[in-house]
Amino acid sequence: MKRIGFLFVFSFIALHSLWSQDRYTLDGRLVSQRTENPIPQAEITIEGSNNIVRSQENGFFRITTAKREILLRISSADYLIKQIPITFTLDSLSLGTIMLEEDITTEQTTNLITLTDNELTDDGIASNPSGLLQATRDLFLNRAAFDFGQAFFRVRGYDSQNGNISINGIKMNKFYDGRPQWNNWGGLNDVLRNQQYTNALAPSDFTFGGILGNTNIDTRPSGLRPGTRFTVSASNRTYAGRFMATHNSGLLENGLAYTVSVSKRWAKEGYINGTLYDAYSAYVGGEYKINDKNSLQFTGIFASNRRGRSSAITEEVFQLAGNRYNPYWGEQDNKTRNSREREISEPILMLNYRVEKDKFNLNAGVSYQFGTNNRSRLGYFNAPNPDPTYYRYLPSFYINSPIGANFTSANLAKEGFLNEPQIDWEAIYRSNEREAAAYLLYDDVTDDQQFNFNLISNFDLLQNVQVDLGLNFSQLSSINYARITDLLGAQFHNDMDAFSNTKNDIAGLVQKQRGDVFNYNYILDATNYSSFAQFRYSKARWSAFMAGEYSTTSYQREGLFQNERYINNSLGKSDKVNFSNYGVKGGATYKITERHVVNVNAAQIYKAPVLQNVFVNPRENNEVVANIQDEKITTLDVNYHLKLPNLTGRLSAFYTRFQNITDINFFFVDTGVGSDFVQEVLTDLDKLHLGTELGLEYKLSSSVKMNFVAAIGKYVFASDPNVTINFDTAGREEDLINIDGNLSLGPAQIKDYKLAQGPQQAYALGVEYRDPKYWWIGATANYLADNYANISTITRTSSFYLDPETGNPFPDATAENVEELLRQKPLDSFYLLNLIGGKSWLRNGKYISVFTSINNAFDVQFRTGGYEQSRNGNFGQLRDDNLSGTPSFAPKYWYGYGRTFFLNIAYSF
Repeated sequence: MKRIGFLFVFSFIALHSLWSQDRYTLDGRLVSQRTENPIPQAEITIEGSNNIVRSQENGFFRITTAKREILLRISSADYLIKQIPITFTLDSLSLGTIMLEEDITTEQTTNLITLTDNELTDDGIASNPSGLLQATRDLFLNRAAFDFGQAFFRVRGYDSQNGNISINGIKMNKFYDGRPQWNNWGGLNDVLRNQQYTNALAPSDFTFGGILGNTNIDTRPSGLRPGTRFTVSASNRTYAGRFMATHNSGLLENGLAYTVSVSKRWAKEGYINGTLYDAYSAYVGGEYKINDKNSLQFTGIFASNRRGRSSAITEEVFQLAGNRYNPYWGEQDNKTRNSREREISEPILMLNYRVEKDKFNLNAGVSYQFGTNNRSRLGYFNAPNPDPTYYRYLPSFYINSPIGANFTSANLAKEGFLNEPQIDWEAIYRSNEREAAAYLLYDDVTDDQQFNFNLISNFDLLQNVQVDLGLNFSQLSSINYARITDLLGAQFHNDMDAFSNTKNDIAGLVQKQRGDVFNYNYILDATNYSSFAQFRYSKARWSAFMAGEYSTTSYQREGLFQNERYINNSLGKSDKVNFSNYGVKGGATYKITERHVVNVNAAQIYKAPVLQNVFVNPRENNEVVANIQDEKITTLDVNYHLKLPNLTGRLSAFYTRFQNITDINFFFVDTGVGSDFVQEVLTDLDKLHLGTELGLEYKLSSSVKMNFVAAIGKYVFASDPNVTINFDTAGREEDLINIDGNLSLGPAQIKDYKLAQGPQQAYALGVEYRDPKYWWIGATANYLADNYANISTITRTSSFYLDPETGNPFPDATAENVEELLRQKPLDSFYLLNLIGGKSWLRNGKYISVFTSINNAFDVQFRTGGYEQSRNGNFGQLRDDNLSGTPSFAPKYWYGYGRTFFLNIAYSF
């Protein structure tokens, strides 16, 4: 850390001691091609240099460079990017008036956050990284976001924790799972327009970055179009309606600029039954230009999001109830009540100081984020399971009975389910007429406070050398507890573990009331220091970069309850778990010609496991995963870029290996060595990702474009990880279980099984027409294949062969029989047709724009992902459960939306 800091200071001093060089000056004036009005605050940059300037209020700009040949890049919100190759013959050159063409498809990009928001309905799909792609104009990545994203497609099979999201240079990925929480700024599309995206391993001005890519959202008011904008939207996806209002002052004469934006999104029910949606957001931003080179910015974001959740379901339930079915809700007093809601409210306060000179940029920022993430749940205690899809309530339970199939009872169960497919709230209240609650509605609460400090500097060290340096400090205090929200008619709740009859909090009251904390209560503390240095070199046809990162991470748990099942290690602070890591990456680009470019990048990165995979069972004790390791990522990609007058595209090939991954899962299981609710810990887990990406766009005319996109990947487990399960230790005396309640099951034979990372093959053929009168339409036909459900690792261990009654292997558990039972089958392939279009009008300086899209126009039903249930953890149970062809513990699947629409109308002045 000290070495990187010294390098930062040394390079800063070196900047001011550089010898003088010949300089070339370039100027021009930017205006709108449509209105001929000047375009202020457009960003003008020189490729391969840190030289960035912004146009003045009259559209004028001047930029200097030491290079004789440059590629000038001009970008502004709502306009197409313009690139101009320039060769200086004199010391100065004036380009005169430069017209920028309005991007009439901007509404599509602006509303990508809306489309991404649809993918965040459930915890099972919240890791879809399509939202990372909204800032790029790369054809392949846009198809991945708009068309493939609705089918769980993940770019290169990566999880979103492998990409960085930052706002004003400050990283927004969470400590807990490494993923960005898009709900923290959802609904604020108008102020999130200015973004800088770097794909995969490409160098970023703001961060060392992740292997998926990096997006920095720049919310400076001076960079947004001045004026007022009202937007209304309608959809049948996650929400039904949306209203947004935004006012941006532009840069005033006194150097001030401010932006205010508010939005509201709502639905009594989304596409999936019982999924209410209630969200509102507000943004306040202020910027003060101290002078031409220095500015100060304040950012305040508040986004509250409450939504009803839905569940994955088995094929049996799908056949009975369809793809919109959701077991989490029921009618109460003629109103829909969902037992599993998620409410997120985590405001962000941010302050940035910037210096922007010809050869030097500095961005210093601090942020404070606080608030809660609540997930409601219906608990039951010594009472029947209220879930209408509980296996004992379905026909398959009677068909798969160990005493023989009972088709009469199976038919009665079918009729009962069809007559009462939802939660019976009235029956729950009747069951709670006794004093102690048999049923209870409660929230799992995460109350976070996080502080960040970030310092980024970019400067030209020499004529062809750019240096990027960064320092970051992040600290999280996360309080986690369960809180009673509704006793459902009961007088109190007994805070005891129903299985072992032990206290969850020895020192606390057993009888708990509404609003009380119960079950668990603990704090997770996390701290991270990181620094990076990056050097970029460019000259003639060659460019290259090299970057390095060093970080230290510390985790600690503090138990606030002393749990009777874990008396010795549940209360108080755990030992700190420390990690020190580094990463290196580099790449080179060669321009065969200006139209043919080859690029190669590689990286090796060591990083700390995310917080959720460090403590085995943090709700109850301080135990840390034994011999936990740093994760290692080794990756390489090769890219070819084609830039012909009518044909452009990119062809990429990639290889990535993830090593030493730790993963923790929770479930009830019947194994050959015991049955219980367990924590399953996987260690020494490796994953392999390799494949190709292709994106081609061909201009048939000035108005018509055709495009083709393809992704072919192979994402597999690359090792046989060790499996350990952690039992509830209360009252246990089994010799096989050590003093911590852990039992090693040895390796799981999962190498070469396919990963559940979305479709591993995806193809799209599209056509788009853009009319000179500012309207456009497009259609894309998509084919997605080679998608798999997540496997159960515990069924691939040696314990799977053991008969729990005898302790010996099942006689018929031969290799052939086991292989047939555990064969991994792909989900069905499917086609999707998506339609988009838009139109804009300009009347007396006022804009009206319309954007609409129809996804899955043919209403195809398809599965987007799923997982094998781990309940049947031994061969005998799984064999018997599958004999009928309709197993009681079949895999559960998520189903994609059928035909949906989105309509957006905006009015700007």
